[in-house]
Amino acid sequence: MSGLHPLHAKTATGSAAAEDVLRGLIPLATHLVVSQLDAFSSRLSNAFLAMSEQSMDSREANLSFNAGQILKKNAYAFYHLSSAEVEKAFRQEVDLLISPKQSGSRVSTATDADLSLISYEEMDKKLALSRVSRAIELDSAEQYAALNMRLSHLLGRETLSIAQNPFRPDILLNALYSAWCQFDPEVGTHEMVLPLLRADILFDLEPILYEINSALVKKGILPDLQDSYKIRRNQNKTTTSADDETEAKNAEQESHSQDIAQKLKRYFSGAQSQQQAPRSSGNYSDHSGFASNPAESRLFQHLAEFQQNLKLNQMMSGAGEVMRLSQMREHVADVATTGVEKHTLDLLSQVFDNVFRNQAIPAPVKELISVLQVPVLKAALIDKEFFFKDQHPARRLIDLLSRYSLSLDQNKGAQDPLFQTMKRNVERVSQEFDQEIALFDEVVTDLESFIEKEEQANAQALEAPIKSAIRKEKIKQASIHANQEVAIRVGSGEVVAFVETFLESRWIKVLTLAYSVKDEKPHAVQDAIKTMDDLIWSVKPKFTLQDRQELLNRLPAILARLNKWLSLIKWEDADRVQFFAELSECHASIVRAPLELSPDRQLELAVEAAQQATERRLEKRAEAEKNAAHEELVTDDEFVDLVHQLERGIWIEFTQENAQIVRVRLAWVSPMRSLYIFTASEKEKSFSVSAKNLEQAFREKRAQILQLDKVVDRALQEALATLPDSPDEQMETRETAA
Repeated sequence: MSGLHPLHAKTATGSAAAEDVLRGLIPLATHLVVSQLDAFSSRLSNAFLAMSEQSMDSREANLSFNAGQILKKNAYAFYHLSSAEVEKAFRQEVDLLISPKQSGSRVSTATDADLSLISYEEMDKKLALSRVSRAIELDSAEQYAALNMRLSHLLGRETLSIAQNPFRPDILLNALYSAWCQFDPEVGTHEMVLPLLRADILFDLEPILYEINSALVKKGILPDLQDSYKIRRNQNKTTTSADDETEAKNAEQESHSQDIAQKLKRYFSGAQSQQQAPRSSGNYSDHSGFASNPAESRLFQHLAEFQQNLKLNQMMSGAGEVMRLSQMREHVADVATTGVEKHTLDLLSQVFDNVFRNQAIPAPVKELISVLQVPVLKAALIDKEFFFKDQHPARRLIDLLSRYSLSLDQNKGAQDPLFQTMKRNVERVSQEFDQEIALFDEVVTDLESFIEKEEQANAQALEAPIKSAIRKEKIKQASIHANQEVAIRVGSGEVVAFVETFLESRWIKVLTLAYSVKDEKPHAVQDAIKTMDDLIWSVKPKFTLQDRQELLNRLPAILARLNKWLSLIKWEDADRVQFFAELSECHASIVRAPLELSPDRQLELAVEAAQQATERRLEKRAEAEKNAAHEELVTDDEFVDLVHQLERGIWIEFTQENAQIVRVRLAWVSPMRSLYIFTASEKEKSFSVSAKNLEQAFREKRAQILQLDKVVDRALQEALATLPDSPDEQMETRETAA
C-alpha cells in the first residue's frame, strides 16, 4: 500500500489530479521536441539536397532539390507547422489515454479501415513509419518501459503498452509527416519524405523521455523506479565517420548554435540583476532578462516615433553615409531604462555595423537594410526569439536582402524588378510595423515568392547549358569506364603490341560510345566488351587443330562486329585499313604455324610469352604509378575539398586576366561535381567552369567566396565574440567603463 501515490485514490478529485498531471506533460514534451526542430529541419533539408545529387531520375532530382531549397528558405514556417502538429498530436493521444472508451473506439475504427478503406499509398506510409518507429522504440526501450510503468501507476491501471503511450515514436513521426504535407503542397515530395524520417535525421528521444520521466518522479510517481533500470542519456552522440560527413557537419552546427545560445543567455541574464537567475533547462523559448511587456516601455514608444519620421526618400546616397543604429543610439540611450533594453540596443548596433562592413553588399541594398534598423530593434525587443533563431522572420528579411543583393541587374539600376520588390517590402515594414511580428513573415513570403519566380525563369534559361553539361559529364563517365575495361586487359601484358595500341587509341572510343548509350541500349556495353575480348582471344597462339578451326569459324562474326563498331565511331582513314591488314596477317600466321610442337618447344614459347608479358606489365604499372603520383601532387590540397563543398546559390568573385572583377552566382553543379555553371546579375548570361579550373582559380587567389549568406548570424557571432563570458565579467566591464 505504501507504494501507491495519493493521486490514485478512487475519488473524483484523485482522478482529476491524475489527469492534470498527465495533461501537464503535454507542454513539457512539446517544448522538448520543439527545441530540436531547427536542427532536424536543417538535416532534413540537407538530406533532400543529397537525394537530388544522387538521383538518376530527373523528376525526382528536381523535386528533392526544390524541397530542400524550400525547407532551407522557409524553415521558420516549417518550425511553426511542426510544433503545432506535435502539440496537437500529444494532446489527442493524452485525451485518448485518459478516456479508454474513446481510445477503444478509435482502435476498432482504424482496424476496419485497415481492412477495407486504406489505399496502397497509405499502407506504404504506415509500413515505412512503423519500421522507423519500431527501431526508435528498441533504442529507447528502457526509457519507454519506465514511462509506461509510471503512466499506468498514475492512472491506476495494471499495465500500459507502448501502443498506448502518448509519447511513442509513431505519434511524432506522423505529426512531422502531416506538417510536411501542409508545408509543401507538391504531392510528389510527400512520398519522398518518408524514407528521410529516419533515426539519423530525426532527433534524439532519449533526453526527451528522460525529462518526462523526471517530471513524473518530481510528482512522487514511482520515484524509486530509477534504481531498477538504467536511464541512458546519449546526448553526446556525434557521427564522425568518413561515410557520413553531412551528419558530422550537422552535429557541429547544432553544437555551435547551442554555444551561441548559451552565450546569449549569459549576456542577457547579466543585463538584469533584479530578475531571477536564468533557468538551466536549455529552453531557448524562455530567455530570462526580457521585459514582459516591452511595447509599453519608454524606449519602444520613442522608437515608434523615430520610425514614423524615417522615410525611404531620406536614405543617404552612398553606403558610407548610411545612418547606423550605433549612431541613432545617442538619441535613444537616455530612454533605455533597463539593462535588457541597453544590451539589446548595444548588441543589435554591433550586428548592423558588422553587416554594413560587408564590402560585397552593394550600396543600394545597404541603404534598404539601414531603413530596417529601427523596426528590427523593435522586433528584437518584442520577440526574444530574434537573437536565438536564425529563421526568425526579421532576420530572414535581412538575410534575403543580402543574399540576393548581387542579383540586381546593374544595367537596370533602381528600375530592376527585384530591387523594386525589395524596396516595396522594406517600405511596408518601415511604415506599418508596430508590434505584429507576422508582418515580417508576410514581406518575407512576398519577397521569396518573387525570387522563386525569377529563379524558375532563370532555370528555364539554363536548361540548354545544363543538358549540354550533363551530356558531357555522361561521356566523361563513360570514358572512365572504357579506360578501366581496356586497362584491365592491357595491364596483363599478354595483348600483342599492335592490338594493344588499337585498344588504347580506338576501342576506348567504342566503349565510351557504348557506355554513353547504356540507358537507351543496355546490351551495347556487353556487346562491345565481348567483341574486344574475342579480338584479344583471336590473336593468341592456337596450338591445336581444334582451336584453329574454332578461330576460322568465329572470325567472320568477330570481324563483322569490329567493323560495325568502328563505323559507328567514324574511323574511316587509312589507319583502319592498315590495322585490318596487320590483323589478317596475324591470323594467317597463327593458322600456318606448325601444329606439332615438342614439349620443350611449347615450354620455351610459354616462358618467352610469360617474360614478355611480365616486362610489359611492369612497364605499364610503373607508368601508371608515375601518373598517379603526379596527379596526387598537383591536386591533393585543400582547394579540392573547397570546390567539392561549394553549394548552389553562393556568390564567387573572379579576377580576370585583365584585372577586371566579375561577381557570379553558382547556379548549378553537375551530378559528378565535375562542372559548375555560374550566372551573373544579367540573367541571360551564364558560363561553365570545370572543377579542375575552379580549383586552380582558388589556388591562385583568382577566386574567392563572397559571404552573403546568413549575414545576421555571422554578425551576431562576431559581436558575441567580443562580449564577456559571464555576468560577473559583464558587471566588471560596466564598472570599469563607468
